[in-house]
Amino acid sequence: MYSFEPNEEQKMLIETVGKYAINDLRPVAREAEEGKSLPPKLVAKGWELGVLQASIPEAYGGFGDRSAVTGALAGEELAFGNLAGALAVETPNLFALPILLCGSEEQKQEYLPKIVEGNWAPYTSALIEFAFDFDPNALKTTATLKGEEYVITGEKAYVPFAKNAEAMIVYAALDGVTQGFIVPKAAPGLTVENEAEKMMGLNALPTFRVRLDGVKVPLANRLGGASGHDFERILASMRVANAAAALGVSRAAFEYARDYAKEREAFGVKIAQKQAIAFMLAEMGTEIEAMRLLTWEAAWKLDAGKDDAFIEAYLASMGAADMAMMVTDRAVQILGGHGYIREHPVEMWMREGRGFAMFTGFAMV
Repeated sequence: MYSFEPNEEQKMLIETVGKYAINDLRPVAREAEEGKSLPPKLVAKGWELGVLQASIPEAYGGFGDRSAVTGALAGEELAFGNLAGALAVETPNLFALPILLCGSEEQKQEYLPKIVEGNWAPYTSALIEFAFDFDPNALKTTATLKGEEYVITGEKAYVPFAKNAEAMIVYAALDGVTQGFIVPKAAPGLTVENEAEKMMGLNALPTFRVRLDGVKVPLANRLGGASGHDFERILASMRVANAAAALGVSRAAFEYARDYAKEREAFGVKIAQKQAIAFMLAEMGTEIEAMRLLTWEAAWKLDAGKDDAFIEAYLASMGAADMAMMVTDRAVQILGGHGYIREHPVEMWMREGRGFAMFTGFAMV
């Protein structure tokens, strides 16, 4: 049996990250969304909290050991403040953690110290493809072994900070199996569109289309080296991160709607006393708690190396995506006409909630 009580280090992390989320991320969320950019100093401050660094062993420049549970706790708190800001701070995780989990010793030594010991830098990864039937285990982007090189061809979508990325991990099908390949900045054949993608939400997070036209990388750039790696470990970690972020956004929407309902009067009573509103709030709170436990269980099983961890991660991600859409939509309903105007943040959270079904690959814990 495992405990549902965070340890002292996790409590300190939650408190620290929570303060940053409320005092720094939340106040600029609307302005960043409208202006389609995040203040670099804000992202740098989040990076300095050391969430990623605490997951990297001292041998590679960090000061801790990776824990998916701790990452999920931090991810929820960051997203509670602002989802775009949370994903921006966590973007280097998309590059560093796959190398930590599945990289060769040479790859760990080459990349991890300069990422975790330096300032925030746009290291990223490219997983998602622009297709209605996108399946991370059946990618259309391909890698072909030719002599001493892999040749990568395909197109990726929604790649965070791709325009200025120092390097990215590109996921491609090698003999039908998904594998990651480290692609350096300005590699011949690598093209990043000039204009960032326009999405329903997350407008403050710059994401780009990326084309790979016969990009060549050496054998040593295959994640894990010549023998490759188990992609399911990486995908499960992405899914837990996605679920944790969905919890953060949903909790923000729930608490805002709950507090509004306690203050708003209609026909002489607070609307929170209306049965229909009270029932909606109760169901919203119940679903958040249920998905949080499922997410924690999936993270714990990843840490413990349980055989069914990948299944639990999938269930957590899918369940949390549905929960986020329900909770954020009902938050808008509870505010009535006020929920539809930008004076209140619930409409922004609902637009973000719609995206969790396709956000896998945006964050990793």
